[in-house]
Amino acid sequence: MKFVVEKDTLIAGLQRVMNVVGTKLTMPILSNVLIEAIADRDQVALSTTSLDMGICCSVVAQVQQSGRITLPVKKLASIVKALPGQEVTCAMENDVLVRIESDGSHFKILGLAADNFPTLPHLETEQKIEVNQMQLARMLRSISYAQSKDENRYILNGAYFLVENSSLNFVATDGRRLALTSSEIPSCDIQKSVIVPAKMIAELERTLGIGENVRIFMTDKQIAFSIDVSSEHNLGDAIYIVSKIVEGKYPNYKQVIPSSSDYRVRLDREQLLSVVQRIALVADDKDYSVRLKFADNLLETSARSVSYGEAREALPIAYDEKTVEIAFNPQFLIDPFKVLTNDEIFFEFKDEFSPGIIKTNDTFLCVVMPLRIN
Repeated sequence: MKFVVEKDTLIAGLQRVMNVVGTKLTMPILSNVLIEAIADRDQVALSTTSLDMGICCSVVAQVQQSGRITLPVKKLASIVKALPGQEVTCAMENDVLVRIESDGSHFKILGLAADNFPTLPHLETEQKIEVNQMQLARMLRSISYAQSKDENRYILNGAYFLVENSSLNFVATDGRRLALTSSEIPSCDIQKSVIVPAKMIAELERTLGIGENVRIFMTDKQIAFSIDVSSEHNLGDAIYIVSKIVEGKYPNYKQVIPSSSDYRVRLDREQLLSVVQRIALVADDKDYSVRLKFADNLLETSARSVSYGEAREALPIAYDEKTVEIAFNPQFLIDPFKVLTNDEIFFEFKDEFSPGIIKTNDTFLCVVMPLRIN
Protein backbone atom coordinates (compact mmCIF):
# COMPACT_ATOMS: atom_id res chain seq x y z
CA MET A 1 0.00 0.00 0.00
CA LYS A 2 1.21 3.46 -0.89
CA PHE A 3 -0.65 6.72 -1.37
CA VAL A 4 -0.21 10.50 -1.26
CA VAL A 5 -2.97 12.61 0.23
CA GLU A 6 -3.58 16.21 1.24
CA LYS A 7 -3.03 16.60 4.98
CA ASP A 8 -6.31 18.47 5.59
CA THR A 9 -8.24 15.87 3.59
CA LEU A 10 -6.83 12.99 5.64
CA ILE A 11 -7.53 14.83 8.90
CA ALA A 12 -11.13 15.46 7.80
CA GLY A 13 -11.59 11.77 6.98
CA LEU A 14 -10.14 10.60 10.30
CA GLN A 15 -12.32 13.04 12.22
CA ARG A 16 -15.38 11.64 10.45
CA VAL A 17 -14.75 8.11 11.72
CA MET A 18 -12.97 8.46 15.06
CA ASN A 19 -16.04 9.26 17.20
CA VAL A 20 -17.29 5.70 16.84
CA VAL A 21 -14.28 4.34 18.73
CA GLY A 22 -15.31 3.79 22.34
CA THR A 23 -13.42 3.66 25.62
CA LYS A 24 -14.51 0.19 26.77
CA LEU A 25 -12.80 -1.96 24.16
CA THR A 26 -13.19 -5.73 24.07
CA MET A 27 -10.42 -6.13 21.45
CA PRO A 28 -7.33 -3.97 20.82
CA ILE A 29 -8.13 -3.69 17.10
CA LEU A 30 -11.32 -1.78 17.92
CA SER A 31 -9.18 1.27 18.73
CA ASN A 32 -7.81 1.19 15.18
CA VAL A 33 -8.97 2.56 11.86
CA LEU A 34 -9.01 0.24 8.86
CA ILE A 35 -7.17 1.97 6.00
CA GLU A 36 -7.84 0.57 2.52
CA ALA A 37 -6.05 2.15 -0.45
CA ILE A 38 -7.90 1.52 -3.73
CA ALA A 39 -5.72 2.24 -6.78
CA ASP A 40 -8.38 2.04 -9.50
CA ARG A 41 -10.55 4.63 -7.71
CA ASP A 42 -7.81 6.89 -6.30
CA GLN A 43 -9.50 6.74 -2.93
CA VAL A 44 -8.57 5.62 0.56
CA ALA A 45 -11.40 4.10 2.61
CA LEU A 46 -11.36 4.67 6.39
CA SER A 47 -13.46 2.46 8.68
CA THR A 48 -13.92 2.16 12.44
CA THR A 49 -16.24 0.02 14.53
CA SER A 50 -17.25 -0.64 18.12
CA LEU A 51 -19.04 -3.86 17.06
CA ASP A 52 -22.33 -2.16 18.03
CA MET A 53 -21.77 0.60 15.49
CA GLY A 54 -19.51 1.17 12.48
CA ILE A 55 -18.70 3.94 10.03
CA CYS A 56 -16.88 4.14 6.72
CA CYS A 57 -15.88 7.10 4.56
CA SER A 58 -13.37 7.64 1.75
CA VAL A 59 -10.86 10.39 1.02
CA VAL A 60 -9.47 11.39 -2.37
CA ALA A 61 -5.79 10.42 -2.76
CA GLN A 62 -3.14 9.53 -5.31
CA VAL A 63 -2.99 5.78 -4.77
CA GLN A 64 0.18 4.26 -6.16
CA GLN A 65 -0.35 0.79 -4.71
CA SER A 66 -3.44 -0.84 -3.23
CA GLY A 67 -3.34 -2.37 0.24
CA ARG A 68 -4.91 -2.38 3.68
CA ILE A 69 -3.81 -2.10 7.33
CA THR A 70 -5.22 -0.91 10.67
CA LEU A 71 -3.59 1.84 12.76
CA PRO A 72 -4.51 3.42 16.14
CA VAL A 73 -6.96 6.08 14.96
CA LYS A 74 -6.51 8.70 17.70
CA LYS A 75 -2.72 8.50 17.63
CA LEU A 76 -2.72 8.61 13.84
CA ALA A 77 -4.95 11.71 13.83
CA SER A 78 -2.64 13.45 16.32
CA ILE A 79 0.43 12.66 14.21
CA VAL A 80 -1.15 13.80 10.93
CA LYS A 81 -2.28 17.10 12.51
CA ALA A 82 1.29 17.74 13.69
CA LEU A 83 2.97 17.08 10.32
CA PRO A 84 4.68 20.15 8.81
CA GLY A 85 3.80 19.73 5.13
CA GLN A 86 0.57 19.98 3.17
CA GLU A 87 0.99 16.54 1.58
CA VAL A 88 1.29 13.23 3.41
CA THR A 89 2.80 10.04 2.00
CA CYS A 90 1.79 6.73 3.58
CA ALA A 91 3.47 3.45 2.65
CA MET A 92 3.22 -0.04 4.18
CA GLU A 93 6.54 -1.67 5.04
CA ASN A 94 4.88 -4.91 6.19
CA ASP A 95 1.49 -6.13 7.44
CA VAL A 96 1.75 -4.17 10.71
CA LEU A 97 4.02 -1.18 9.94
CA VAL A 98 3.35 2.02 7.99
CA ARG A 99 5.81 4.76 7.09
CA ILE A 100 4.37 8.29 7.16
CA GLU A 101 6.31 11.20 5.64
CA SER A 102 5.64 14.89 5.15
CA ASP A 103 8.09 17.68 4.31
CA GLY A 104 11.11 16.10 6.01
CA SER A 105 9.17 14.57 8.92
CA HIS A 106 9.27 10.74 9.14
CA PHE A 107 7.22 8.37 11.29
CA LYS A 108 6.92 4.59 11.44
CA ILE A 109 3.63 3.56 13.06
CA LEU A 110 2.82 0.07 14.33
CA GLY A 111 -0.65 -1.27 13.67
CA LEU A 112 -2.48 -4.57 13.41
CA ALA A 113 -3.16 -6.77 10.40
CA ALA A 114 -6.29 -5.76 8.47
CA ASP A 115 -7.53 -9.35 8.21
CA ASN A 116 -8.49 -9.27 11.89
CA PHE A 117 -10.65 -6.15 11.56
CA PRO A 118 -14.40 -6.88 12.01
CA THR A 119 -16.38 -6.55 8.79
CA LEU A 120 -19.01 -3.82 8.73
CA PRO A 121 -22.48 -5.13 7.83
CA HIS A 122 -23.76 -3.75 4.52
CA LEU A 123 -27.53 -3.43 4.25
CA GLU A 124 -27.84 -1.86 0.79
CA THR A 125 -29.85 -4.83 -0.46
CA GLU A 126 -32.62 -4.08 2.05
CA GLN A 127 -35.63 -1.83 1.38
CA LYS A 128 -34.58 1.80 1.47
CA ILE A 129 -36.05 5.15 2.45
CA GLU A 130 -34.56 8.27 0.88
CA VAL A 131 -34.89 11.70 2.49
CA ASN A 132 -33.20 15.08 2.31
CA GLN A 133 -30.24 15.44 4.67
CA MET A 134 -31.20 18.86 6.05
CA GLN A 135 -34.76 17.65 6.61
CA LEU A 136 -33.53 14.63 8.58
CA ALA A 137 -31.02 16.76 10.53
CA ARG A 138 -33.79 19.16 11.61
CA MET A 139 -35.96 16.25 12.70
CA LEU A 140 -33.20 14.70 14.81
CA ARG A 141 -32.27 18.02 16.44
CA SER A 142 -35.88 18.62 17.37
CA ILE A 143 -36.15 15.42 19.46
CA SER A 144 -32.66 14.20 20.46
CA TYR A 145 -32.48 16.24 23.70
CA ALA A 146 -35.43 14.22 25.08
CA GLN A 147 -33.60 10.85 24.95
CA SER A 148 -33.06 9.28 28.36
CA LYS A 149 -29.52 9.10 29.76
CA ASP A 150 -30.53 6.60 32.45
CA GLU A 151 -28.82 3.33 31.50
CA ASN A 152 -31.33 1.41 33.62
CA ARG A 153 -34.02 2.48 31.15
CA TYR A 154 -32.15 1.26 28.10
CA ILE A 155 -35.28 1.15 25.94
CA LEU A 156 -35.40 4.97 26.20
CA ASN A 157 -31.67 5.39 25.44
CA GLY A 158 -32.36 6.29 21.85
CA ALA A 159 -35.02 7.54 19.45
CA TYR A 160 -38.02 5.57 18.23
CA PHE A 161 -37.98 5.51 14.43
CA LEU A 162 -41.32 4.71 12.82
CA VAL A 163 -42.26 4.58 9.15
CA GLU A 164 -45.96 4.12 8.40
CA ASN A 165 -48.49 5.43 5.88
CA SER A 166 -45.82 7.37 3.92
CA SER A 167 -44.82 9.21 7.10
CA LEU A 168 -41.42 9.26 8.80
CA ASN A 169 -41.65 9.74 12.59
CA PHE A 170 -39.08 10.19 15.37
CA VAL A 171 -39.98 10.04 19.06
CA ALA A 172 -37.78 10.49 22.14
CA THR A 173 -38.71 10.52 25.82
CA ASP A 174 -37.02 10.27 29.21
CA GLY A 175 -40.26 9.78 31.14
CA ARG A 176 -40.62 13.46 32.10
CA ARG A 177 -40.90 14.91 28.60
CA LEU A 178 -41.60 13.58 25.14
CA ALA A 179 -40.67 15.05 21.76
CA LEU A 180 -42.27 13.94 18.48
CA THR A 181 -41.63 15.03 14.91
CA SER A 182 -42.90 13.66 11.62
CA SER A 183 -42.51 14.27 7.90
CA GLU A 184 -44.19 12.96 4.79
CA ILE A 185 -42.25 10.63 2.45
CA PRO A 186 -43.89 10.48 -0.97
CA SER A 187 -44.18 7.06 -2.63
CA CYS A 188 -43.04 5.13 0.46
CA ASP A 189 -44.94 1.93 1.27
CA ILE A 190 -42.55 0.64 3.98
CA GLN A 191 -44.06 -0.13 7.40
CA LYS A 192 -41.25 -0.47 9.94
CA SER A 193 -40.22 0.64 13.44
CA VAL A 194 -36.93 0.39 15.32
CA ILE A 195 -35.21 2.08 18.27
CA VAL A 196 -32.08 3.91 17.08
CA PRO A 197 -29.35 4.16 19.79
CA ALA A 198 -28.47 7.59 21.13
CA LYS A 199 -24.88 7.25 19.90
CA MET A 200 -26.10 6.71 16.35
CA ILE A 201 -28.37 9.78 16.64
CA ALA A 202 -25.39 11.87 17.82
CA GLU A 203 -23.22 10.63 14.95
CA LEU A 204 -25.92 11.46 12.42
CA GLU A 205 -26.28 14.96 13.85
CA ARG A 206 -22.53 15.46 13.44
CA THR A 207 -22.50 14.12 9.88
CA LEU A 208 -25.67 15.24 8.12
CA GLY A 209 -25.59 18.38 6.01
CA ILE A 210 -22.61 17.47 3.77
CA GLY A 211 -24.70 16.57 0.71
CA GLU A 212 -28.23 16.35 -0.63
CA ASN A 213 -29.85 13.05 0.32
CA VAL A 214 -29.49 10.13 2.71
CA ARG A 215 -30.67 6.57 2.20
CA ILE A 216 -31.91 4.54 5.19
CA PHE A 217 -31.83 0.73 5.32
CA MET A 218 -33.38 -1.36 8.10
CA THR A 219 -33.52 -4.96 9.26
CA ASP A 220 -34.94 -6.39 12.48
CA LYS A 221 -31.49 -6.09 14.08
CA GLN A 222 -29.70 -3.19 12.36
CA ILE A 223 -30.14 0.19 10.73
CA ALA A 224 -27.79 1.88 8.25
CA PHE A 225 -27.53 5.36 6.73
CA SER A 226 -25.74 6.06 3.45
CA ILE A 227 -25.13 9.82 3.42
CA ASP A 228 -24.33 11.63 0.16
CA VAL A 229 -21.18 13.78 0.17
CA SER A 230 -20.85 16.83 -2.10
CA SER A 231 -17.63 17.22 -4.10
CA GLU A 232 -16.16 20.17 -2.15
CA HIS A 233 -15.44 17.94 0.87
CA ASN A 234 -12.77 15.88 -0.99
CA LEU A 235 -14.37 12.74 0.40
CA GLY A 236 -15.92 9.82 -1.47
CA ASP A 237 -19.47 9.70 -2.75
CA ALA A 238 -21.04 8.71 0.58
CA ILE A 239 -20.44 8.13 4.29
CA TYR A 240 -21.89 4.85 5.51
CA ILE A 241 -22.96 4.42 9.15
CA VAL A 242 -24.45 1.18 10.49
CA SER A 243 -25.61 0.29 13.98
CA LYS A 244 -27.38 -2.37 15.97
CA ILE A 245 -30.80 -1.25 17.11
CA VAL A 246 -31.94 -1.15 20.73
CA GLU A 247 -33.85 -4.39 21.22
CA GLY A 248 -37.15 -4.26 23.05
CA LYS A 249 -40.63 -2.77 22.81
CA TYR A 250 -40.87 1.01 22.91
CA PRO A 251 -43.58 2.38 25.25
CA ASN A 252 -46.87 3.48 23.73
CA TYR A 253 -45.93 7.13 23.34
CA LYS A 254 -49.39 8.09 22.05
CA GLN A 255 -50.82 7.49 25.54
CA VAL A 256 -48.58 10.27 26.89
CA ILE A 257 -49.88 12.91 24.47
CA PRO A 258 -52.98 14.64 25.91
CA SER A 259 -55.99 14.14 23.66
CA SER A 260 -57.21 17.69 24.32
CA SER A 261 -56.23 20.94 26.01
CA ASP A 262 -58.39 23.76 27.36
CA TYR A 263 -56.11 26.63 26.36
CA ARG A 264 -53.82 27.44 23.43
CA VAL A 265 -51.50 30.48 23.38
CA ARG A 266 -49.34 31.80 20.53
CA LEU A 267 -45.84 32.78 21.71
CA ASP A 268 -42.66 34.27 20.23
CA ARG A 269 -40.11 31.45 20.53
CA GLU A 270 -36.88 33.47 20.74
CA GLN A 271 -38.40 36.03 23.11
CA LEU A 272 -39.67 33.35 25.49
CA LEU A 273 -36.37 31.46 25.27
CA SER A 274 -34.48 34.57 26.42
CA VAL A 275 -36.92 35.17 29.27
CA VAL A 276 -36.79 31.60 30.59
CA GLN A 277 -32.99 31.55 30.40
CA ARG A 278 -32.78 34.80 32.41
CA ILE A 279 -35.33 33.85 35.03
CA ALA A 280 -33.81 30.40 35.55
CA LEU A 281 -30.54 32.01 36.71
CA VAL A 282 -31.95 32.39 40.24
CA ALA A 283 -33.24 28.81 40.49
CA ASP A 284 -31.13 26.39 42.52
CA ASP A 285 -30.79 22.61 42.74
CA LYS A 286 -33.35 22.35 45.55
CA ASP A 287 -36.05 24.07 43.54
CA TYR A 288 -34.96 24.08 39.89
CA SER A 289 -38.16 25.37 38.40
CA VAL A 290 -39.74 28.34 36.68
CA ARG A 291 -43.41 29.29 36.89
CA LEU A 292 -45.49 30.35 33.92
CA LYS A 293 -48.55 32.37 34.94
CA PHE A 294 -51.14 33.01 32.21
CA ALA A 295 -53.54 35.84 33.14
CA ASP A 296 -55.03 39.08 31.73
CA ASN A 297 -53.16 39.06 28.39
CA LEU A 298 -49.83 38.58 30.16
CA LEU A 299 -47.44 35.69 30.60
CA GLU A 300 -45.49 36.20 33.80
CA THR A 301 -42.38 34.01 34.17
CA SER A 302 -40.87 33.78 37.64
CA ALA A 303 -38.48 31.78 39.80
CA ARG A 304 -37.26 31.96 43.39
CA SER A 305 -34.79 30.13 45.59
CA VAL A 306 -33.46 30.34 49.12
CA SER A 307 -29.91 30.53 47.78
CA TYR A 308 -30.23 33.37 45.24
CA GLY A 309 -33.50 35.25 45.63
CA GLU A 310 -36.17 35.72 43.01
CA ALA A 311 -36.81 37.02 39.48
CA ARG A 312 -39.86 37.72 37.34
CA GLU A 313 -40.60 39.07 33.89
CA ALA A 314 -43.88 39.60 32.02
CA LEU A 315 -44.65 39.34 28.31
CA PRO A 316 -47.81 40.59 26.60
CA ILE A 317 -49.80 37.74 25.02
CA ALA A 318 -53.27 37.22 23.61
CA TYR A 319 -54.94 35.45 26.54
CA ASP A 320 -58.11 36.45 28.41
CA GLU A 321 -59.12 33.13 29.97
CA LYS A 322 -58.90 32.09 33.63
CA THR A 323 -55.61 32.48 35.49
CA VAL A 324 -53.44 29.36 35.34
CA GLU A 325 -49.97 29.02 36.89
CA ILE A 326 -47.77 26.03 35.98
CA ALA A 327 -44.22 25.17 37.09
CA PHE A 328 -41.69 23.43 34.85
CA ASN A 329 -38.07 22.41 34.87
CA PRO A 330 -36.65 25.36 32.86
CA GLN A 331 -34.28 23.12 30.89
CA PHE A 332 -37.27 21.19 29.57
CA LEU A 333 -38.54 24.43 28.02
CA ILE A 334 -35.15 25.73 26.89
CA ASP A 335 -34.17 22.55 25.01
CA PRO A 336 -37.00 22.59 22.44
CA PHE A 337 -37.00 26.41 22.20
CA LYS A 338 -33.30 26.36 21.24
CA VAL A 339 -33.46 23.74 18.49
CA LEU A 340 -36.67 24.85 16.77
CA THR A 341 -36.41 27.38 13.95
CA ASN A 342 -40.03 28.58 13.90
CA ASP A 343 -40.59 32.20 14.93
CA GLU A 344 -43.92 31.32 16.50
CA ILE A 345 -44.81 28.39 18.73
CA PHE A 346 -48.02 27.38 20.44
CA PHE A 347 -48.30 26.41 24.09
CA GLU A 348 -51.28 24.28 25.10
CA PHE A 349 -52.31 23.47 28.67
CA LYS A 350 -55.25 22.52 30.86
CA ASP A 351 -54.34 23.26 34.49
CA GLU A 352 -51.37 23.34 36.85
CA PHE A 353 -51.42 19.55 37.27
CA SER A 354 -51.51 18.56 33.59
CA PRO A 355 -48.69 18.40 31.02
CA GLY A 356 -47.86 21.41 28.88
CA ILE A 357 -47.57 20.93 25.13
CA ILE A 358 -45.23 22.89 22.87
CA LYS A 359 -46.31 22.81 19.22
CA THR A 360 -45.38 24.39 15.92
CA ASN A 361 -47.40 24.93 12.75
CA ASP A 362 -45.68 21.90 11.24
CA THR A 363 -45.58 18.37 12.62
CA PHE A 364 -43.72 18.82 15.92
CA LEU A 365 -44.82 18.64 19.52
CA CYS A 366 -43.13 18.35 22.91
CA VAL A 367 -45.02 17.20 26.00
CA VAL A 368 -43.53 18.47 29.28
CA MET A 369 -44.64 17.21 32.68
CA PRO A 370 -45.30 19.96 35.28
CA LEU A 371 -43.69 20.30 38.69
CA ARG A 372 -45.60 20.68 41.95
CA ILE A 373 -45.97 24.29 43.02
CA ASN A 374 -44.98 24.77 46.65
